Amino acid sequence: MLLVDIEKQLGEFRLSVSFTSNGLVTGLFGNSGTGKTSIVNLIAGLLTPDRGRILLNGEVLDDTASGVHVPPHKRRIGYVFQDARLFPHLSVRQNLDYGRRMNGLDSDAAAEKRTVDLLDIGHLLDRRPAQLSGGERQRVALGRALLAQPKLLLLDEPLGALDDERKAEIMPYFVRLRDEASVPMVLVSHDADEVRKLATNVVMLKGGKVAAFGGVEVLPTAL
Repeated sequence: MLLVDIEKQLGEFRLSVSFTSNGLVTGLFGNSGTGKTSIVNLIAGLLTPDRGRILLNGEVLDDTASGVHVPPHKRRIGYVFQDARLFPHLSVRQNLDYGRRMNGLDSDAAAEKRTVDLLDIGHLLDRRPAQLSGGERQRVALGRALLAQPKLLLLDEPLGALDDERKAEIMPYFVRLRDEASVPMVLVSHDADEVRKLATNVVMLKGGKVAAFGGVEVLPTAL
């Protein structure tokens, strides 16, 4: 369960949101400038709320009333950005291993094989990021995040930098990730169709506030 009940002033923009989600994939949906990325940055611990609480599966990550702010590296939350952010000088295999090593986790050959098979990247392991397509880079970024054994995966516009052909190529892997990996996710998107395909719960944002919360039925039917 993810509970977010926070306020944050960001320049002239005020974020004031409250929601609780038990969904496998919580979609944060809204136009640019509605606070979607700020919310995932707060969940990740990259921003600190001015007021409020963030809880993940009962664990307090932020609580301004009691002065709790768990630093990002202790939250065990994976973050996949729009541009993948792989290390160009490392092979795919080394990129995948980075998250595990940075978190001090033991090597787990079975988990590695499961993740590589899930994302269909076994044939890419010896390549460098420059030799990959945009969709392949995103699959490797997902694998790196998963192998760090996160309690939650944050996906900030993960398909935003891809053309329609690459989006169609990678979408089945996101669906498989949702259905097979059993890691709860928060998906940031301004694409209603994308959220409709992946999300199990939807937080609709407008002007820094929650305009609607529920299943995919709260999404607009046309944009």
